[in-house]
Amino acid sequence: MMGAEKPALGFAEVDELELSSPAGSPPPPPRKMHSLDFEHIGSLAAVAESLSPGSRWGRALTSVRVVIFQAKINVLLPFGPLAIMLHYLSGKHQGWVFLFSLIGITPLAERLGYATEQLACYTGPTVGGLLNATFGNATEMIISIYALKNGMIRVVQQSLLGSILSNMLLVLGCAFFAGGLVHSDRDQVFNKASAVVNSGLLLMAVLGLMFPAVLHFTHSEAQYGKSEVALSRFSSCIMLVAYASYLFFQLKSHRSMYSPIVDEEEAIEDVEDEKEITQWEAICWLFILTIWISVLSGYLVDAIQGASDSLNLPVAFISVILLPIVGNAAEHASAIMFAMKNKLDITLGVAIGSSTQISMFVIPFCVVIGWMMGREMDLNFQLFETATLFITVLVVAFMLQEGTSNYFKGLMLILCYLIVGASFFVHVDPDAINWAPAAIII
Repeated sequence: MMGAEKPALGFAEVDELELSSPAGSPPPPPRKMHSLDFEHIGSLAAVAESLSPGSRWGRALTSVRVVIFQAKINVLLPFGPLAIMLHYLSGKHQGWVFLFSLIGITPLAERLGYATEQLACYTGPTVGGLLNATFGNATEMIISIYALKNGMIRVVQQSLLGSILSNMLLVLGCAFFAGGLVHSDRDQVFNKASAVVNSGLLLMAVLGLMFPAVLHFTHSEAQYGKSEVALSRFSSCIMLVAYASYLFFQLKSHRSMYSPIVDEEEAIEDVEDEKEITQWEAICWLFILTIWISVLSGYLVDAIQGASDSLNLPVAFISVILLPIVGNAAEHASAIMFAMKNKLDITLGVAIGSSTQISMFVIPFCVVIGWMMGREMDLNFQLFETATLFITVLVVAFMLQEGTSNYFKGLMLILCYLIVGASFFVHVDPDAINWAPAAIII
């Protein structure tokens, strides 16, 4: 009767283990299933904690996901490595290397603008615009020095000029046009005082470029072939001092003058900017993207001559018009994004600030570096290019004098850039020779 009764499961298992054990042998160790489960759970929890958004590795993975995988334009990133592979596997298809490099740089430049926008959330609009202009022109300075080392002075001049024209007409025009369409019910307002200061610096840059050209074409040099270069070097030193004074004026002594103008309703809505990555992550991405763009730029400029032959386009047109469109993609994307968010002060800091930095810092810097290298880099950009820059600065200065923008002003700037582009398409550079260009504006 009692044997018919079914004992509890736990006691039955213990009896079976004791009965099945041979005499004199120790019983098998008890099972520690529950403790092992706790250990596995603890290890999984540690891994999950290490990959959580608040941890170091979790933040890194989140940053990579946001910067690399979030933007749809990054599907073009593989074209960069493909261009490098094609460059080494086949030296005959330089046109394809140029095209692939051009496509591969585009998403990198756009992401550079995104990283700068994120950094501007921590530094403010004034420093943010200055940082965007600086990182947008960093590669340009590196490639320009490389070109100077190889004696390609004319290409450096045309590329620098093309970047200024692209920023002032195309980038600013598209920003005004896009911002005007989004905010079509009213004119957008920006800081008029800072715009006037930038316009004055651009006119000073035109002054510095004009006199060496006039001295050359009037044949009024005191010492032929030497006075023009000497004047360019002296003017470059003065322009560098002026730009350094401008930075002190902007960031230190008159910082309040560059405070952004924002409507009260938008100020309430935008109390906190959208911060998707941290400040140090944004700085790290700026350096990584700038280095990668510099690498691709080297392959791109080496293939320009081959692309010119295959596309049957003048090298001057490619240097002045086509390259800055892609090279200024960082400024282009950032300026449009900020204009659509009604942050025109950052837009001006990106577009006009970049033009000011090129004309007042990069060009004089290249003259001084060429001086150290023994290269006679001067400020004589030829009569056609100098006149184009002078008219462009005047048009933009008139557009900025009211302190307001709308889509019609943007449309006029875009149409002016089309006229400039057509002019360079039919223009023959008097100093054109068979050289391979080695400068690009980024």
